[in-house]
Amino acid sequence: MSNQAATVEGKVVLITGGAQGIGGSTAQICAERGAEVIITDIKQETGETLAQSLRDAGHKATFHQLDVRDPKAVERVFKKVGEAHGRLDVLICAAGVLEGALLQPEEFPLETFQKVMDINVTGCFLCTKYATPLLATSDSGTMILVASGAGVIGGSSSIAYGTSKGAVNGMGMVLEGHLAKRGVRVNVICPGSVETELKLNQMRQATEYQGETWDP
Repeated sequence: MSNQAATVEGKVVLITGGAQGIGGSTAQICAERGAEVIITDIKQETGETLAQSLRDAGHKATFHQLDVRDPKAVERVFKKVGEAHGRLDVLICAAGVLEGALLQPEEFPLETFQKVMDINVTGCFLCTKYATPLLATSDSGTMILVASGAGVIGGSSSIAYGTSKGAVNGMGMVLEGHLAKRGVRVNVICPGSVETELKLNQMRQATEYQGETWDP
């Protein structure tokens, strides 16, 4: 375990969806283990607060507000990373949403389906697109895509969420073959049930859909 804990020391690590939840906990762990953490998230206040708390604790952390659906915004953030560091060692794509819990296909709004796909899939692709040249300059470039068991074995409460995470899993498998010759490792992880804002919102939606009162 001690060897694993040291592997990110001195590394430049960028985390999407890094202001809270799985991304936020990942940012904190990486910072505590000696990485220089770049937190990106659409939630500016939450992200800035986390980055400041990590700096106050003596760690290296910066925050960039980012909507992963915006190609120009994604490109700008990675350009700044390149200018500041000249490389990126680790990209962790943790940004994601779950909407439309328990809705049947005929009930599912197209705009909700598209929103989930835009954030969870297109956003992930855009980040890998602009991160790849920076990761390829690292001696240990690594992509970690956060998918879900919902996209591998099914069982999601949301058609859009399960579909999107299946796409992220497939994207990771395809990227692995494309990037191996460039020295970039690609891994997909499927976390279990974790008490995050996303998970609690999904439970609230499911409870309200069934006509019951949400009481966490």
